[in-house]
Amino acid sequence: MWGRKLISMMLMIICSSEVYLEIISCTQTQPQVPCYFIFGDSSSDPGNNNNLSTTAKANYFPYGIDFPGGVATGRFTNGLTQVDVISQMLGFSKYIPPFSQTCASPATVISRGVNYASGGAGILTQTGYTLGEVIYMDQQLKNHQCIASRLGGIIDLSKCLYTVNIGTNDYLNNYFAPQGYNTSTIYTPEQYVIELTQKYYNQMETLYNTSARKIGIFSLGQIGCTPVAIDLYGNGTSCANNITNAVQIFNNQLKSMVDQLNQKYSFDAKFLYVNSSEVQLTNQGFTVEDKTCCVVNGTDGLCVKGDIPCLDRTTHVFYDDFHPTEVVYDLLGKSAYTQLLTLMT
Repeated sequence: MWGRKLISMMLMIICSSEVYLEIISCTQTQPQVPCYFIFGDSSSDPGNNNNLSTTAKANYFPYGIDFPGGVATGRFTNGLTQVDVISQMLGFSKYIPPFSQTCASPATVISRGVNYASGGAGILTQTGYTLGEVIYMDQQLKNHQCIASRLGGIIDLSKCLYTVNIGTNDYLNNYFAPQGYNTSTIYTPEQYVIELTQKYYNQMETLYNTSARKIGIFSLGQIGCTPVAIDLYGNGTSCANNITNAVQIFNNQLKSMVDQLNQKYSFDAKFLYVNSSEVQLTNQGFTVEDKTCCVVNGTDGLCVKGDIPCLDRTTHVFYDDFHPTEVVYDLLGKSAYTQLLTLMT
C-alpha cells in the first residue's frame, strides 16, 4: 500500500520537474511507431548546423525564447518546430535528437530515431553553398545509411516513420537568388522542377533501400508569402507571384512523383504526399502576417543576435524573414500528423 503511494508521489515529483529537452509526460504508453527519422532543411533542423561554418544557424537568442528552458538549441524559431509537434503527437517522450549529437552515440540512444535536417539544405547539392557549410539531402541520406547500418540488428527499420521536408531552399536560396546562382537563366520553372523531382525521386529510392517503408513527403508551403519574398518580389506589400507560381508547379510535380513511387513500391511500402498548405491561417488570431517578430539583419534575414523579439509571439505568423513562429508550426505539425496517420494503419 505504502509502496504504491510512494511510487505515485515520485511520479508526481518527476512530472512537475522541468527538463529542457523532455516532452513532459507521465503516460506509460508506447509511441505509435518505434522510431522516427527526419530529413529536411531549417524548418526541421534541431541544431545540426550549430558547429558548421555557415551563416545558417540559430543557436543564439532570441531563437528558442519559448523553447522549454528558453534554450536556443539551433531551431529556427522561437520554440518548437513542426517535427517536434509531430514527435509529441506520436507519443515520444523526448524530441528526436539531431544527428550532430548522435553520430557517435550508442545504438540504444539512436534507436528511437535521428533528425538529419540542416538549415539551408536543398534537394540539389549546390543549393545553399553561398551560406557556407550545409548538409544537403544526399549527405543526409549518407548519414542515415551510417545510422541504419548500426541499427539493422536492433530494430525493424521498416516499422519506423520517415518524413522529408525539403525544396524551399532550392527556390529561395537557389533559383530566386540570381546573385549567387545562374539556374534561373538556364531553366524555365517547368524545366527546373523536372531537374528537382528527378533528383528527389532518386533520393527517395535511396531512402527506400535503407529499409524505409513509411515515408511522408511534404509539399512546399506558401514561401512566396514569406517576408523576404514579399520584400524582394512583392513590392513589399503582397505575396510574390513568381515564387508562388513556381511552387505550385513543383507541388503538382511532387504529387506525380509520389504516385510513381507508390506504383513502383506498392507491394511493401507507402509514400504519402503531405499537403503543407492544408492549414488556413485566417481566423486563427494572427494580426501580423507579413512582418517579422524579431529584428532581422539585412544580409541573411535571420534574427539579430541578442535583440528582443516582439512581446506577443502568438499574433505573428513569421519569426524571422523565412521561418514561422511556434504557434504556426503547432498548426502545421498537427495537420501533418493527421495526414501521416494513414502511414501507420
